[in-house]
Amino acid sequence: MLLLGGAGFIGFNISKYLAENRNYSITIADNFARGKQDVLFNELVKKHNINVVAGDYTDPRTFDLLDKEYDQVYMLASVVGVDNANSIPHEIIRINTALIFNTLEWIRRSKIGKVLFTSTSECYAGTIDAFGYTIPTPEQVPLCIEDIGHPRFTYAVTKMLGESGFLNYSRILGFEATIVRYHNVYGPRMGFKHVIPHLVVRFRKGETPFKVYGHDQTRAFCYITDAVQGTVLAMEQPGTNAEIYHIGTQDEITIGDLIHYAGELMGFSGVYENAPTYPGSVSRRCPDITKARTQLGFEPEVLWKEGLQKTIAWYNQYLEEGNKVYE
Repeated sequence: MLLLGGAGFIGFNISKYLAENRNYSITIADNFARGKQDVLFNELVKKHNINVVAGDYTDPRTFDLLDKEYDQVYMLASVVGVDNANSIPHEIIRINTALIFNTLEWIRRSKIGKVLFTSTSECYAGTIDAFGYTIPTPEQVPLCIEDIGHPRFTYAVTKMLGESGFLNYSRILGFEATIVRYHNVYGPRMGFKHVIPHLVVRFRKGETPFKVYGHDQTRAFCYITDAVQGTVLAMEQPGTNAEIYHIGTQDEITIGDLIHYAGELMGFSGVYENAPTYPGSVSRRCPDITKARTQLGFEPEVLWKEGLQKTIAWYNQYLEEGNKVYE
């Protein structure tokens, strides 16, 4: 099996789970732009004899380094993060589009059994605010963004392209394809371009008053071990070809709830100040995971407070050991 982007946050954890729980021959393909080949990754590769093919997969020639036949391909490779979308939107478009197209064309000339493409709830970032669709939101809602020119939505646009690309290529070329849409997956080793590690850094700097951006907005956060379970189920369960599944939880909380509890865990004793949200951020988001529950047997186990405790503890230890902030 092949994991494109298998060294990133979610990819690494899927690789680890499969290596420890399945008797697969595993290949990880990555450019190692995020996190590099750190100690945890190197230990995993060595312990489980994982094949690693490093390279720039925005270059189609790099795919020639891979085998021509895989039973399963996890397509996780992409540039993510709100900060990246706002600062380098042109690179989001270039890199993610190239990765999708090059992967699809490589599949055309290879023998692939099934592909799982990882997408995002950002694909319908505008659906709720613009059209008032129900929350928790099912997979069948129209995909929608509110401002096609806003850099925030470049990531969502590329994921829409990927969903369409893999579903239609698979139908024509005869391989299976399944889509999972992640909803605010978090946990240790996720980099520093996401809300929770960003909070840790801000609290450690002693910011006061501590600004709570988008305090009344809601999200449903999914701990990494639950996301891994749901993803592997979507790949391995029969009858999931051409299906789309939400992978997340229905435990909807406000950003204010998240920040105040994070502050409690960080020992913050200062004052909070509500502040405007980031541009392009939607007011509410919570997935309906009924389809994943009934068809896959997916059931999240980690409550948000427990997951937040684990994540903040990991980041505090990481920074206290003298490690640097990275993407």
